[in-house]
Amino acid sequence: FERLSIEGQLPAELRGTLYRNGPSLFSTFGRRYGHWFDGDGAVSAVRFDGDGTAAGAVRLVDGVGRAEERRRGRAHYGNYGTRAPSVWRGLVAGLTGDLKNNANTSVMVWQGRLYALLEAGRPTELSVEDLTTLGERDLDGAVLKTFSAHPHYVPARRCAYNFGVRYGRHTELDLYALPDEGPARRLTTLELAGATMIHDFIATERHLVFFAPPLRLRLFRMLLGLGSYSENLRWDPAEGTEVLVVPIDAPDQVRRFTVPAFYQWHFAAAFERGEELVVDYVRYEDFASNRWLGEVLDGPTRSVIGGTLHRAIVDPARGTLVDQPLAAVHCEFPRVARTSAASRYVYVAAHSSEAAAHGMFDQLARIDVERGGVESLALGDGQYPSEPLFVRRPDGRAENDGWLLTLVYDAASDRSGVAVLDARELTRGPLACAWFDHHIPFTFHGNFHAAR
Repeated sequence: FERLSIEGQLPAELRGTLYRNGPSLFSTFGRRYGHWFDGDGAVSAVRFDGDGTAAGAVRLVDGVGRAEERRRGRAHYGNYGTRAPSVWRGLVAGLTGDLKNNANTSVMVWQGRLYALLEAGRPTELSVEDLTTLGERDLDGAVLKTFSAHPHYVPARRCAYNFGVRYGRHTELDLYALPDEGPARRLTTLELAGATMIHDFIATERHLVFFAPPLRLRLFRMLLGLGSYSENLRWDPAEGTEVLVVPIDAPDQVRRFTVPAFYQWHFAAAFERGEELVVDYVRYEDFASNRWLGEVLDGPTRSVIGGTLHRAIVDPARGTLVDQPLAAVHCEFPRVARTSAASRYVYVAAHSSEAAAHGMFDQLARIDVERGGVESLALGDGQYPSEPLFVRRPDGRAENDGWLLTLVYDAASDRSGVAVLDARELTRGPLACAWFDHHIPFTFHGNFHAAR
């Protein structure tokens, strides 16, 4: 950790560490990766000490895949959007599921230990002292094969929940519980309708909710090593999106039904309203956003990502989902102040215009899901924010009584820093920014671990 340059004044009550993760190395042994999702992960950490200073560190995750390629002295793996370096290697990977765990999507602090997460592999533990890689973990045998990058915490239960998808003769969904105290455990395993991809889910106080899109993996082609995982995903809207509602206390009594097709990458929040579940999420009409995510690796894109915030009213007993658009702004990476509870405000990274949507997100927005208003903030010309993360003030009572932290890239100086904004007065602009003296490639997700 090194001292960061502080612009403005950091709040004295802000004490803890912001961890973020994202793809940061985009080639190996001269072989360039084919999709943004394939970059080797790097975790950044910024410690706020409450004395007006901050210290930062960044380190590439040195997982088993990178170590194996160093040992061999050449590229060895295919990945989400990168084909295997040879037909033979693709065939072996297809038969064994041996993909590179590049640990590049999010982070989790659980029982004092830090993990870098990727949905297609097991958690990779890092040192909280200096971010060095300690190794891939199965959480004492709980994780069978994969562990999503999107665990969700339920405060009322003092427990986080997560899932993993396994492909084979049947596609299986493993559900996990990670309590504040005690070992991780597998709640149950559910069989999915087809070989689909699930990126995220959401939790209420009593239920876990999944939207399984009509993506179908061409397993036979994968087994033969023909094409990358992304190239073998087929969108089949005729099959519809399957909704799965899992009671936490009785996970085998899942309610499932199918609705007209849509896709989502990320959920914002969910809560229970009588027998209904209210779910806020970023909705897409199809899987075309995957093209934008692949193109953006090389600069301005031909396509736009095009997701907007929606609300789904789910009635498990009747097997219905009623969809309502909440805001027209193109956005992603939604976060809220309250998990597994009703939230008035959803904070997002957004595009300011259709033209801007051919590049990285260029503004933040706060969407009022109760009254329908949208407040937006551009941090400045050539400044690109990432996912806005809400951190509550220690004595905060109101929902928005806290700060938003976002890792910002400034193109003019080619450096990155964490901007701190007052969530109550978003349009006021940053209270302060803690700058690294270098850039950090755009990150996907992060979490804040408060100092005790």
